[in-house]
Amino acid sequence: MIEQLRKLFPSLLIYTTEDGALDASYKWFISGNNDIIGIHQTELTEKDQAMLNAFLSPYNINFPPMTDEERRWKKAIDQAEEHPPFTFPSAIPYRFIYFSINKNQITPVFFHEAIQELFEKPVPILWENEFEGIIIEEESTSEDTPSYEQMIDILMSDLYVKITFFIGPFRKGFESIQPYYRSVISDAKKAFAYSDKTVITYIDAVPYLLIDQTDLAFRQQLVKNVLQEFIDDEDTLKMLETFVHSNLNISETAKELHLHRNSLQYRLDRFFEKTGIDVRQFHQAMPVYLAMLAKK
Repeated sequence: MIEQLRKLFPSLLIYTTEDGALDASYKWFISGNNDIIGIHQTELTEKDQAMLNAFLSPYNINFPPMTDEERRWKKAIDQAEEHPPFTFPSAIPYRFIYFSINKNQITPVFFHEAIQELFEKPVPILWENEFEGIIIEEESTSEDTPSYEQMIDILMSDLYVKITFFIGPFRKGFESIQPYYRSVISDAKKAFAYSDKTVITYIDAVPYLLIDQTDLAFRQQLVKNVLQEFIDDEDTLKMLETFVHSNLNISETAKELHLHRNSLQYRLDRFFEKTGIDVRQFHQAMPVYLAMLAKK
């Protein structure tokens, strides 16, 4: 196909990682094999572009050109269901990290460069659009790589970029890689709808995902049955939420809320007396936490 196209468009070239930035005087396309193909705009009419769009996808030059490793990962994900099982030259456990950045804060090219500087070795990044995508991280024993919370601090201080991360679970092998990729993106969006945290792990997100699976009628009954007369008591709800987030630790909760331990104990006792629910017990705190999520 490439040679046939080159006969029609002599300027045609295939991008390689040694070529540097994409030339803006070319129109760029990506093939089904994830090859990035460029044709000089002077050789293209509107009819030519319409014809090429029928079997090639336009490639946005605002994105960094894909590395060879990124192409392999994208091909593995795109073709996983079509040609299972997909063989891939890696047996190292890996995980997908969803990220979202504010629109118009930073270009994908600059973001790609900034992220690479934070890891010990280059990491593949697959873009969904210009402000969200997936970082592919292989399991490592290195302690040099900063945590995702630290990455956010660095990006905020250096580039003033607001970013969120959703950390998917580690996987071994590449069976069902496409559903895994899609579920990380879907789960991330659901989790961030319930939480204002900037970093959420899959385990942290499980309560959000469970609540999201329930219908409205169930959520309304859960809120009413569990929170009872405290359903609109914002001070009590804030206390309960802080208590859960502090791992049911009274000292930490009191410090966070600027309360005396005895005052906090009194409020917890009052909630127990009114509802019969002792949030100091994990199995009773969990329904309260789910009810507060459902209320959101």
